[in-house]
Amino acid sequence: MDTSTNSLSLPDSPVLPQELCARQGRADAPLLLDVRREGKFAESPYLIAGAQRCAPEDVAALAAVQAAVDPQREIVVYCVYGHNMSADALAILRGAGLNATFLAGGMNGGEVGVDAPQDIAAWRAGRPLTVTKRADWGVTGEQPSRWITRARPKIDRIACPWLIRRFIDLRAEFFYVPTAQVFDEARRLNAVAYDLPGAPVSHEAELCSFDALLKAFELKSPALEMLARIVRGADTDRLDLAPQSAGLLALSLGLSQLHADDHAMLEAAMPLYDALFAWCTSVSSAAKNGAPVETHSWIPSTMTGAAK
Repeated sequence: MDTSTNSLSLPDSPVLPQELCARQGRADAPLLLDVRREGKFAESPYLIAGAQRCAPEDVAALAAVQAAVDPQREIVVYCVYGHNMSADALAILRGAGLNATFLAGGMNGGEVGVDAPQDIAAWRAGRPLTVTKRADWGVTGEQPSRWITRARPKIDRIACPWLIRRFIDLRAEFFYVPTAQVFDEARRLNAVAYDLPGAPVSHEAELCSFDALLKAFELKSPALEMLARIVRGADTDRLDLAPQSAGLLALSLGLSQLHADDHAMLEAAMPLYDALFAWCTSVSSAAKNGAPVETHSWIPSTMTGAAK
């Protein structure tokens, strides 16, 4: 049980779970810090997607670094129930002049018998996406993970790093090497090999490595599933899977021609996948709410200031 007596002891208005969920996966998502006590963190198989582990005793050191490198960045902290561990971390971060707040209800969406039942119901109705820890791959949020694949990426080998950076580990490091060196370098660097036969993350039947990552980390959202279909169609030459797959293939090949350096291509492609994910999010949201999907067309009669 969280040791505080009431979540209302926290200052100011928190970030609601629904609000955080709407920002997950975006380039401007807040820095999300998991400040649960060691025992609670260790016994939980999950992190909130995109979170970085920061043990309570390490918050002051992180605050000093963050104040020096990016004091304006928004920070959201969370503990088990959104009580005293969040309050303690928040006090330290704000004391360092940082733009910090906390997640209402914490990881568990409030504590029965402590928080108001209506608050718990609201918090748990729209929980943020979570990811499964993968200690076997060094992906627990406690330190940057490492990933390695074949050089000269086109689609899956760019889509996978985007997914990892936005939802799994924002501090992840990526390596591109000649195909014959991938497994040797993976052992040397203690990195997870992906997108080649025999790698921990690779194609399975008709599914591609992007799909494999979603499954491995239990990332479940309609928008990500839609994006996975687009990636799969482009990466496996099945352009009938989604109308957008042909466009992704063309853009990916074009980016490869523009960038001789693989990491430069990755950086150039990140906004492309950000935009695709934003579109998938809007389409899936419209479908859920029965709203019309935004389209674009040329209708001269509706345009003001047209030539006479």
